Amino acid sequence: MKSILLRRQFLEFFESKSHAIVDSAPIVLKDDPTLMFTNAGMNQFKSYFLGNSEPSSTRVTNSQKCLRVSGKHNDLEEVGKDTYHHTMFEMLGNWSFGDYFKKEAIEWAWEFLTEVLDIPKDNLYVTIFEGDDADGIKKDSEAYEFWKALVKEEKILLGNKKDNFWEMGDQGPCGPASEIHVDIRSKEEKEQIPGKDLVNQDHPQVVEIWNLVFIQYNRKADGSLETLPSQHVDTGMGFERLCMVMQDKTSNYDTDVFTPLIKEIENITGKTYGASNETDIAIRVVADHVRAVAFAIADGQLPSSTGAGYVIRRILRRAIRYGFTFLDAKAPFINQLVSVLAKQMGEAFPEISTQAQLCENVIREEEKSFLRTLEQGLGLLENLMQESSSKTISGKKAFELYDTFGFPIDLTNLILNEKGYKLDFEAFKNELSKQKQRSKDAAQTSSSDWVEVRKTKEGQFVGYDHTEIETQLTKYRKVTSKKDGEQYQLVFNKTPFYPEGGGQVGDKGYLEFKDGSKTYIIDTKKENNQVIHISKTLPASVDEEFKAIVDINRRKKTAANHTATHLLHQALRHVLGPHVEQKGSMVQADYLRFDFSHFSKLTEEELKAVEDFVNARIQENLSFEEERQITYDKAIEKGAIALFGEKYGDKVRMVKFGKSMELCGGTHVNNTSKLWHFIIKNESSVASGIRRIEAITSEAAKTFLTKESQLLDSVKSVLNQPQDILKYVESLQEENQKLKKEVEQLNQLKLKQIKTDLQHEMRQIGDINFVAQKVNLDAGAMKDLAFQIGGEMENVVIVLGSVNNDKALLACYISKSLVESEGWNAGKIIKSLGKHIQGGGGGQAFFATAGGKKPDGIPQALEAVKSIVEQKLTSG
Repeated sequence: MKSILLRRQFLEFFESKSHAIVDSAPIVLKDDPTLMFTNAGMNQFKSYFLGNSEPSSTRVTNSQKCLRVSGKHNDLEEVGKDTYHHTMFEMLGNWSFGDYFKKEAIEWAWEFLTEVLDIPKDNLYVTIFEGDDADGIKKDSEAYEFWKALVKEEKILLGNKKDNFWEMGDQGPCGPASEIHVDIRSKEEKEQIPGKDLVNQDHPQVVEIWNLVFIQYNRKADGSLETLPSQHVDTGMGFERLCMVMQDKTSNYDTDVFTPLIKEIENITGKTYGASNETDIAIRVVADHVRAVAFAIADGQLPSSTGAGYVIRRILRRAIRYGFTFLDAKAPFINQLVSVLAKQMGEAFPEISTQAQLCENVIREEEKSFLRTLEQGLGLLENLMQESSSKTISGKKAFELYDTFGFPIDLTNLILNEKGYKLDFEAFKNELSKQKQRSKDAAQTSSSDWVEVRKTKEGQFVGYDHTEIETQLTKYRKVTSKKDGEQYQLVFNKTPFYPEGGGQVGDKGYLEFKDGSKTYIIDTKKENNQVIHISKTLPASVDEEFKAIVDINRRKKTAANHTATHLLHQALRHVLGPHVEQKGSMVQADYLRFDFSHFSKLTEEELKAVEDFVNARIQENLSFEEERQITYDKAIEKGAIALFGEKYGDKVRMVKFGKSMELCGGTHVNNTSKLWHFIIKNESSVASGIRRIEAITSEAAKTFLTKESQLLDSVKSVLNQPQDILKYVESLQEENQKLKKEVEQLNQLKLKQIKTDLQHEMRQIGDINFVAQKVNLDAGAMKDLAFQIGGEMENVVIVLGSVNNDKALLACYISKSLVESEGWNAGKIIKSLGKHIQGGGGGQAFFATAGGKKPDGIPQALEAVKSIVEQKLTSG
């Protein structure tokens, strides 16, 4: 059965059981601070389980894109080494929110597997939770009885807390799970060892395919459990593993989920899958990782050096490195796989087709960049080997290469072994462990249970219409972290504070009580559909009603900048073309940042046209219009722009300024005139095909223009108030260029004279032409001079010393013939001389430099090098 049909059959089966089919959420999470990526099908439904929002349907089903790079069986460095674990995978699931429970979930799962897909019942095993004394939970006899009506008792196995009790996190909804495992081994293998003995033993052909989770408890901060008022079902089935079963394969990578990618990798690299273990692992790594990276980019997460972007970059770099080392791919090639992926999965996930060109561009540029890093790392590793006095390379140095330059440690180890060197791996692991602990300490947070103050409807946002209201505290909790210290999270029954989202920062402000006391709100966020107000202190009286007051000045500036992003988006599409799509934004009180798709740097004329377009809309005094409860389809039909990578509900808010129409939840000014003026401060590249504009409006624009005017007045004053300042500056530039040329000519004459002097001073020691002199040149000129002389003479050893900005400089040049035939090494010589100037240096075998803080040591260094040359010749 083809994977496309299998996915469709699953969804249609549960649709026949009155489940609504919902779209996959983006793989990149935007409103859950506890997760970077969607790692399970239930992530988008967390607020339903927590009771913070009401589902439009109590039964839903979908196929969810997931990304896991840590946790059980999902260490990134292990993916590719077996045949059934992945970074990005699909999770088929069905959910019940307070509707059906264990009986229906179990019966429907069995019906789908054994009747719809016709998987032999003898190949299936099920597990139930055995109970846990510490939690005071007994064996899940309820699930056991339901299973007993369907399968033989010997096929029902007990599972421990690790395998058969699911938890959302340290706190929150949880419950027992019932897993379904399939045994796809041969008849002979089954006769030797029963399948039940291999369940949950990491056997590649006895695998879990479906996990039925019964959410019936809530884990409190003290570790205890309480029964939830409503019971829920959360199931997840591994799509890739199910394809393996249905296509009669023993490896996920042999299914049609991966074979088109593998064939294309073979075509591009000339390697054959199945030829060797190393090649197979590398091909599996590339096939798996391109899926994860491409879908992340399509959902809005570009590779970067921090957070989620760093994870995506790390996954891609692992694929590049495997291609480089084991597939002999020295040029970018992974980007070429995106078209195959789009063709294969575009029907189920249209975003991979619509964003295919962007994915290709970004991946290609990342490949080019990392291949340059690998080349640089190879050079640095060569230096480490040359500088080593033994055949063991320092683990600390290898960690610097890994941490600073991103050079993979396994590649370092491979190269060292080939060259006859060893790596102090324990020292490396020690440095890596320290770094991980530092990151863990910085990110570690602990929180108490929510303290419920009053039972009432909570979290209603009224900030579009009000910036000050009377409200009450419904619940609060204390959160402690190393980064932020002790903070309190407060939830109100209604709030005017806008929570961070859609690129806009959260509101700040304060709570004012009847006695005049105030509690300051330092940030506002949204978590699981709740508006969370963050404060350093807890109100003295949690029962009292109070005024919630937004910092109105900050809100107005932020709203102006948010409106500006809409007008900027419209301007870019007008000036550059309809291909422009928003790829991210940051809206603050002081400035705005807007990322968008475009193939080249904007010209000065284009930037001016964009600026003029926005300012024309400001001058038109366009009024703010909105529809808060319009259906998504109706909004799109009217021409509203929906942003990529966003998960929209059935009802949306449409924001309009003239012909600019977008789906948006942010705050805006009531008229474009409030922006006053729009000024682009900077335009730059974020990634291939992605540009970034930074701009200012309102008060920031006024301040900027005032400073510019003052600066112009100061320049006029310095230049004695010329009538035409532009013409005067141009004449100064011409004069400056003329003087620069004259100085350059003088420097060339000076260099020529010093070169002649050095050639006269050169003495012959054996077959070596040697000179060591102090010169009055900078580092660049010394290098230029040494290479000029070296290019005109053979068997040259040149050492030059100079003082520049009160710092001592040394440079050593050695003819390549001496390096290659006699083993001379400028790097070792310069390292030895560096101690005379209280400094250090390095470089390549034919040219190296050193810098130090003791200029008086240059004569000793130049004298010392004569002895080094003589000793080298004497020792042969």
